[in-house]
Amino acid sequence: MNFQLSEEHLMIQKAARDFAQTELLPGVIERDEKQEFPYEQIKKMGELGFMGMMVDPKYGGSGLDTISYVLAMEEISKIDASASVVMSVNNSLVCWGLQEFGTEEQKQEWLPRLASGEIHGAFCLSEPEAGSDATSQKTTAIDMGDHYLVNGTKNWITNGNTASFYIVIAQTDVEKKHKGINALIMTKDMPGFEVGLKEQKLGIRGSDTHSLMFTDVKVPKANRIGEEGFGFKFAMKTLAGGRIGIAAQALGIASGAYELALAYSKQRKAFGKEISQHQAIAFKLADMYVNIEAARHLCLKAAYDKDMHENYDISGAMAKLFASQVAMDTTIEAVQVHGGNGYVKEYHVERLMRDAKITQIYEGTSEIQKIVISRAILNQ
Repeated sequence: MNFQLSEEHLMIQKAARDFAQTELLPGVIERDEKQEFPYEQIKKMGELGFMGMMVDPKYGGSGLDTISYVLAMEEISKIDASASVVMSVNNSLVCWGLQEFGTEEQKQEWLPRLASGEIHGAFCLSEPEAGSDATSQKTTAIDMGDHYLVNGTKNWITNGNTASFYIVIAQTDVEKKHKGINALIMTKDMPGFEVGLKEQKLGIRGSDTHSLMFTDVKVPKANRIGEEGFGFKFAMKTLAGGRIGIAAQALGIASGAYELALAYSKQRKAFGKEISQHQAIAFKLADMYVNIEAARHLCLKAAYDKDMHENYDISGAMAKLFASQVAMDTTIEAVQVHGGNGYVKEYHVERLMRDAKITQIYEGTSEIQKIVISRAILNQ
């Protein structure tokens, strides 16, 4: 067992850290407050290769492994989780799924633009009545011969308005249930495609989250990903990898909050000495450090499993379940360490606390992760 990062991994980690500090940190509070999408920052992330990290170089990607992706996600999420969720969706849910299961024509048409950051994508699975219960798709894609006719609504779609490329999961054959679902490539300019109002969110306020409505949208058969009825399996396989990205995001939020709390505890004085010298604060920092290190190992183990082409369903679920809880626990304690200042925007930790919560919800709630894990261990 080798726990050392390679020189390449360390270089990627440093590049992501430097980018986050120089490009994302300035203005991050204002973007959160005004709910501004980080257009310029996302464009620069694409130029640096962060938007298509695992995409084959022949399609314009960086050709890196999942460990590199986790390292970069952590560093960027320390500073701006709104930017990192755009990166996560584009890498894990859009580029990976398209590269793994798309046709050569689909890859040639879309992957170079997605990987370069020229455009970014959205993954459309959740519905008003189909969040955790993804089998209950009400969006329909009726087979009309050479095309599908799509009708329905998708909810809580990250990059809902800013994306140019959408993977939409829809039911074609109701009688076949989850085996009658398809994954379709759609674009915003298709007649009948409508973007709903932007959601007003607790956290990750810089990312744009919208509902999408489809009314008799004609989608060519050539836009289907995989064979007829492959859509649900496609969604589950893609989400399994996506959970590694969100676990890394949660890890980054936690480690960012810890670093702020540690630095503050060495500066702030109470009762004649730095608060870090008080056992009550020192023990909080110790707990944060241990939990973050454990979460980091779970994230890297899941990434390693994926890179080694091992089954990463359970390791990805464990990483997301634990890292998201660590993100919540750590950010709450970071606010506490800051005291009254922790409740003030300029110290960043209140934003990190708000951002942390969503990691326990999207791409499979913590309860769903426990279902995945429990089924796996009971079937061993």
